[in-house]
Amino acid sequence: MWTRHHKKRRLGRLVVPLLAVAFLSYFGYHSIHGGYGLEATKEFDRQIAGRQARLEDLTQQRKTLEKEVELMSDGSLERDMLDEKARLALNMSRSDEIVIFHHPAH
Repeated sequence: MWTRHHKKRRLGRLVVPLLAVAFLSYFGYHSIHGGYGLEATKEFDRQIAGRQARLEDLTQQRKTLEKEVELMSDGSLERDMLDEKARLALNMSRSDEIVIFHHPAH
């Protein structure tokens, strides 16, 4: 029976630790800078806050429009509402009136 004797290689001792460092570095980098990492999560949070504010603005606009529709569709049009809408649509007023248009900021 023959037995083989191998020399201990210095490089062989470093292979496993180098591979471990390489894998940990790769996954560590992507956990911070990757598409679902910490920085991307901060950006998602900023987008959520901006879109939440936009949703609140749109909700308020919808409530205002629903209120106007309710006033116009209850069977009897209110004269002031009808007069205001007609003047706004036609861009006209009487000579003795002062018209101030108020456009809410979006």
